[in-house]
Formats: sequence, C-alpha cells, structure tokens
Amino acid sequence: MTSAAEKRHTGRLRRQRRVRKKIHGTADRPRLAVFRSNKHLSAQLIDDDAGRTIAAASSLEADLRKAGSGSTVEAAARVGKAVAQRAKQIGIKKVVYDRGGFLYHGRIAAAAQAAREEGLEF
Repeated sequence: MTSAAEKRHTGRLRRQRRVRKKIHGTADRPRLAVFRSNKHLSAQLIDDDAGRTIAAASSLEADLRKAGSGSTVEAAARVGKAVAQRAKQIGIKKVVYDRGGFLYHGRIAAAAQAAREEGLEF
C-alpha cells in the first residue's frame, strides 16, 4: 500500500471507531452497517448485544449482480432496498445507520435513501 492510500485507510478506520463509540445496535433497533469497496457495497443489520448479523445484502449477490455493476449509485440503491425488504420480513422497522467511517455522500447516501424509501426508519 502506498503511503497516501495507507493514510486514507487509517483515517477511515479512525473515523469508524469514533462513530462506533456513539452508536449501538440492539435486537429491537439494529445497526445498519454499510461497507463500500471500489467495486462493491454491502450492508448488514447487526445486533451488537448478541454480536450477530440479523440480515445482510451485497452487490456481490447473484440477483443484484445481474442488474449491473456493483460500483454505482444505482447498485447501492438496490442494496439498500434489498436489506430494507429483508428487515421488514423479520419485523424490523427502526435501525441505527452506521456509515462505517465513509462520507455520507454518493453510494453511502444512496443506500440509506433507498432503505428509507423502502420503509426503514433511522
């Protein structure tokens, strides 16, 4: 890793730790954690009390991959919609949004907006 890339990565991890100190997911209101890589996006509903993932969606899934590239805002919206639908199926209506140290812009914001439009409350 180059020094510039390493600084970006450690900065994101520092922001992630700072955000995680303030938010906590429970069984009633899990944490919606989003991770963005250069090619894909994934979202998970996490119960921090039990330490387990309740539901997840990713642009790597076959049905979401068929729709197109995983590195676009549209792909992020598909992932947000999918995780919100899965949350509604198991009876979850409210979540705590965890942007994972990424800026709330672009794909991260698109995933959140799609989840809101599908019925999740933040």
